[in-house]
Amino acid sequence: MASSKKPVKAAKPAKPKPKSKVPARASAPRAKPSDAPADIAAADPALFDPLTPGEVADALRTLTEDRRLSSMAKVGRYRVICSEPLVVKPPHWMAGHRLARIVAYDYAADRTVDACVDLDAGVVAHLELTRAQPMLSRDEEALAVSIAMVDARVREKLALGDTAQAALHYWGRGPDDLAFARRSFAMRPAPTYTVTKKTMTCSSEPSRR
Repeated sequence: MASSKKPVKAAKPAKPKPKSKVPARASAPRAKPSDAPADIAAADPALFDPLTPGEVADALRTLTEDRRLSSMAKVGRYRVICSEPLVVKPPHWMAGHRLARIVAYDYAADRTVDACVDLDAGVVAHLELTRAQPMLSRDEEALAVSIAMVDARVREKLALGDTAQAALHYWGRGPDDLAFARRSFAMRPAPTYTVTKKTMTCSSEPSRR
């Protein structure tokens, strides 16, 4: 006869080993911020040096690559009014960075671009777009005079040898004025001639004071 098989008992589950208690590490006390003012005398004097042509080109490249100014960079009708170094004091996060302030005027959109570019990080740290108009640049003054001097209405009122005494920034007072939203100039001597950069036209109407 075949031998009868004995039932096999199931193995008992192994008891989990008790976890060894690891003593919690004591967290290091956080250093309290010092109330003492930062030593400005320890700042790098090189941060105040004028921007080099390479730094200006680098700042303009970073600025025009910003997506907020994509339309200005695409059209290309803008002029840099000024470029200067900018230094901030600690505890600002940009303290100790080489910064460049760029002010440009966008003729296509009739707006002023005022930006701070962090040359060390390669980013636009601050950007402000306004309808205000900055001071005239030397290139704009020369362009305004050249436009006015070739206009027939201006030339017929000037004597032989007369030259422009000054090119002044002309900004209209109301929305009905052509120079209210556009970059315009006034040239002296004799009557005041208003030159509008957007249309490259010259008007012989005297400015209203």
